[in-house]
Formats: sequence, C-alpha cells, structure tokens
Amino acid sequence: MTEPVAYLNKYLDNSTNITRYKPENQRLLSSNPLYTAEQLHPRVKMTQAEFDEFNEYYKRLNNLTAVEMLDNYFNFADMPLLLDSEKFILPIANIWEKFNPDNPEETIEIVPDMKWFVRSKRASNFGNYIYLKKIESDDKVTAFNLKSVAEQFDTQEEAEKWTNPLTEAVQLPVE
Repeated sequence: MTEPVAYLNKYLDNSTNITRYKPENQRLLSSNPLYTAEQLHPRVKMTQAEFDEFNEYYKRLNNLTAVEMLDNYFNFADMPLLLDSEKFILPIANIWEKFNPDNPEETIEIVPDMKWFVRSKRASNFGNYIYLKKIESDDKVTAFNLKSVAEQFDTQEEAEKWTNPLTEAVQLPVE
C-alpha cells in the first residue's frame, strides 16, 4: 500500500484544511487520508510480453480516442495476451489517451512474469536451492541447481502435486 499524498484535517475550532503531510498539532481533531499517488496516477500492471502486445496495438491505433479504441479492441486476434484477459479492457481504456510511448512507465508498470516452482526447503551452504525438473519419459524427476532449467507450473496446485517433505512450492519470477 502506498502512503497517502493528501490529508483532510479537522480541528477543534471546526476549521478544516488539506495538507500534503499529516500534521502533528495539539488542536487537531482528526486527519484522514484522501488519496494515494497510485490512485491519483493509476498505472496498469503488465508483464513484458503483455506490454509488447499493448505497444504494438497502440502503434496501430494511437490516433483513435479511447471509445474508438474499445470499438476495435476485439478485432485484433493477434493480441492473445491482451484479448485473453478481461482485466485489461477498462484499465487500457483509462490510460489510452495518457499513454506516452517515450515514457511508458508513467502509465504502465512492468511486473515480472511469475510461475510456481518446486524447490528444496533449505538452501545449501552457498545459498542455492535445488529445483525440480520433470523428465517427460516415465514422469521421472531430477534436480537442478539452476532455476532457469527447472519445471515451471502455472498454479500452486499443479506444483504441490510434485512436492515431498523436503520440498516446497514457491512462486517466483521467471527469468
């Protein structure tokens, strides 16, 4: 949660004011947060792949208003990540006209792609974990010290099927 950027302050003499910082005043009756910087300037969270799709979509249609963009939104079947999730429709419409391709971090936050892994509960003396790697033939498993070659799961339930008392399912960013 981000810190508030404005407070509504009420004083004992029934006066009120708005300040950027929570005042420390003996006459203060209450000080309530109004909003956070994130609420004032919302950013859409996307993985790098989702952002790449959005950027391509924006390049094709940047001359449209947000309403016109929404009319065309479902016409682009080559945008599977954006079209696959309804979580993007309203946020994209909200940032569409504010988006600046030269400064995308103002409206879009790139988040790491997260997957589930099965790894040892304890790290080695060198701080490394041992990760599970399934071998497709006969559903055998082996262990690797490198997360980059480890088996990745989309859900926690899938990963937990492969755990044992010495391992755990953890969600980590994909490199």
